[in-house]
Amino acid sequence: MAEEKKTRLPHNLVLENRSKLSLSGVIDIDSFDENTIIIETELGELTVQGQELHINNLSIEVGEMSIEGSITTLHYADTEKRSGGFWGRVFK
Repeated sequence: MAEEKKTRLPHNLVLENRSKLSLSGVIDIDSFDENTIIIETELGELTVQGQELHINNLSIEVGEMSIEGSITTLHYADTEKRSGGFWGRVFK
């Protein structure tokens, strides 16, 4: 069985004056509201926090988006799924 190679989009962030964020390498938007936007990127889950956040442009096909508002936090989290959960690790 041959493994299919997935081409990765380049992932870049440009933050201008903490009020406009442009991203590439966007795979999906997990959730969003005026204070938090959770984005799945090529390099892991990115959480953007602030006030009055608005998604201006979004193109999943191209993998790009832009956000405006008062941006206070950018946080990456590894999104690797651990097989078996808690019990899988206990009975390894």
